[in-house]
Amino acid sequence: MKGHCSFLAVFALLALASILVTSAYDPSPLQDTCVAINDPKTGIFVNGKFCKDPKFVTADDFFFSGLNIPRDTSNPVGSVVTPVNVDQIPGLNTMGISLVRIDYAPYGGLNPPHTHPRATEILVVLEGTLYVGFVTSNPDNRLVSKVLYPGDVFVFPIGLIHFQQNVGKTNAVAFAALSSQNPGVITIANAVFGSNPPINPDVLTRAFQLDNNVVKYLQSRFGWKNN
Repeated sequence: MKGHCSFLAVFALLALASILVTSAYDPSPLQDTCVAINDPKTGIFVNGKFCKDPKFVTADDFFFSGLNIPRDTSNPVGSVVTPVNVDQIPGLNTMGISLVRIDYAPYGGLNPPHTHPRATEILVVLEGTLYVGFVTSNPDNRLVSKVLYPGDVFVFPIGLIHFQQNVGKTNAVAFAALSSQNPGVITIANAVFGSNPPINPDVLTRAFQLDNNVVKYLQSRFGWKNN
């Protein structure tokens, strides 16, 4: 069963990745490759990253290993995101695509409500049962949600708040492709209650219609990351 699901996942990701590349949100590449480097003195500034001289490009610039390894989900939300973007694969620079693996603990492991400001996400479930959804923009704020099983695919539109939760009794695993080399992520609770420096509690008290002491308590609870 796992082998069948893995085949479905690989097939779906390869097919969907080609679609994402052709309609990527990032600017189109200006040359065959633009491998990211950290030293601006030896490159040219293009599409947000400096480019390695093509003569020195190697296979390792386009390689990452380890997405087959489960991650420890022992954290407050019970999930871990393993990103594979331009920071892990320099060759993704200007390519307009990236990938993540998400591990979920049993009995409620959650990838909490968050948004990707620069990417649409397409997710495929390999193992477990996930309750997923996104919320449309104002004024409707409509929840669009579904329960997913191994082999199921779901799309989260760019910029919209979305989430996934393991509603099964066993570990769950999903892979997702995103239409940006650097999609960014804003976890709503962490950003609002765990910002640095903290947002003035009076602002959050009025925005969320909460007691000031409740806001201060929530601010003391956030700041951790699940990736």
